[in-house]
Amino acid sequence: MRSAFRPLTRRGLLTGTLGSAALLAAGGTLAGCGTPAAQQTEEGCVSEDLSGTEKKLAFSNWPQYMDVDDDDNAKRPSLDGFVSKTGIQVAYTEDVNDNNEFFGKVQNQLAACQGTGRDIMVLTDWMAARMIRLGWIQKLDKANLPNVEANLLPSLRNRPFDVDNHLAVPWQSGLAGLAYNGRVTGELRTLDELLTRPDLKGKVTALTEMRDTMGLLLMSNGHNPSDFTSSQFDDALNKLKRAVDSGHIRRFTGNDYAPDLAKGDIAACIGWSGDIIQLGFDDEQIKFVVPESGVMLWSDNMLVPNKATHKANAEALINYYYDPAVAAQLAAYVNYICPVQGAQAEMEKIDPELASNPLIFPDEAILSKARVFMALDEKQEREYETKFQQVIGA
Repeated sequence: MRSAFRPLTRRGLLTGTLGSAALLAAGGTLAGCGTPAAQQTEEGCVSEDLSGTEKKLAFSNWPQYMDVDDDDNAKRPSLDGFVSKTGIQVAYTEDVNDNNEFFGKVQNQLAACQGTGRDIMVLTDWMAARMIRLGWIQKLDKANLPNVEANLLPSLRNRPFDVDNHLAVPWQSGLAGLAYNGRVTGELRTLDELLTRPDLKGKVTALTEMRDTMGLLLMSNGHNPSDFTSSQFDDALNKLKRAVDSGHIRRFTGNDYAPDLAKGDIAACIGWSGDIIQLGFDDEQIKFVVPESGVMLWSDNMLVPNKATHKANAEALINYYYDPAVAAQLAAYVNYICPVQGAQAEMEKIDPELASNPLIFPDEAILSKARVFMALDEKQEREYETKFQQVIGA
């Protein structure tokens, strides 16, 4: 089992590490300037697949998002198993450190219908949605993905940005909800408690990730973050602003809230399930809570970019990781939500405690309350991010 505090956890390397200027610049560099070359179509940007003659692929992922052998950090058991099974050699690179930063690495090539040197890249829902909107992602052949078709969790099918499930396949998922330190405060059940309870004033943090914080606020107002209006967003934002102006919220964070929560420097927060699992290994008083109004579900997705030349090989790898036994092997290491049905039974053979953890294998009661944030067009993305950044003071 890995230690509770990793130097750079995957979810902590999201947009919250960037200021609003960098965020908006990354979002608008090509998509917002009206450059015709930015937008691509399936017919206009045709990719050649060399998988039949080249048994290789290039895979870009986040740091610490692949299982590693306890005795030899150079070995990745599940990935090594894929190579042994298929003969496909994998150039695996941990070069996705931030969604916007990675967008900057590949945008010029993809906007010009040129190859990036990558066959699979793993990006968070909202960035996946942006690249899909720009026409930069190849459609997957479902005939090559029988395990995905059979085993993808129902809650992760037909998402707003990929309704037909043919562009993005979840690598791992997670929840954004509430967390508290039981050594400092009593139980917490609702977002309104977090934002208004007198004993929590000045002892609360929220996330700089707009979709997670605002998604929870929308649900606390009775609205659906998968389908909301601008006025509903503004109502939720006003609730957040009141908590900021009153001093109730101490600050907004990436996953750097975790050490403060562990030490009791903050009592409660909006946080991510993977972080809280890690903290809970060392202190069972630290709890993750699914708010009564609902919880946000996010995923990091495997995508095949335009001009990737080993699409069928990439599909073979995607399909391999949807074998429940392989999925359980990966989940035992990374501790995020496993998106594969059947993996929980396989996890019983590896670690029964993890198999019973609802933050890795959520039950229907949790999943029925989980929502994915609405896919935004460019105008909405700019409008909502700007308003949010103004309130949180970034």
